[in-house]
Amino acid sequence: MKYGSLIMEKKDYLTLKRILNFHRFYEDYAHKDALEQLGERIDGALVEDESDMPDDVVRLNSRVTVEFAPGAQQTFQLVPSTRGDLKKGKVSVVSTFGASLVGLAEGDQIQFGFPTDVQSFKITGVEQSHQLLSSFDF
Repeated sequence: MKYGSLIMEKKDYLTLKRILNFHRFYEDYAHKDALEQLGERIDGALVEDESDMPDDVVRLNSRVTVEFAPGAQQTFQLVPSTRGDLKKGKVSVVSTFGASLVGLAEGDQIQFGFPTDVQSFKITGVEQSHQLLSSFDF
């Protein structure tokens, strides 16, 4: 990891804690695994004030560009759970892929996929949106 640990902005941390609390009884096992992963990640994250946050850290509403093969990139926005829509370039933070990105920075690599088909992704760009979240976003 570029900064030695995951980094989260305080507002995002609190929003993610609310999302986890809201979805704690979720029955869909795919989402349940993503929620558990997200919980573990934010519990170990360094929480910072917005003014102390590096601009290249993946946060809620960030536009993230990942390289999944040499020369092959995709850009999407990391959004709260109810607004995820892959066709519109929006990845939910409560998806397995979204949960694996939050708190990482440009230059970081992640391994993602099933044990029989793990792929490596590199974060090649992060752009902040600074949209305000409402309580209806999850």
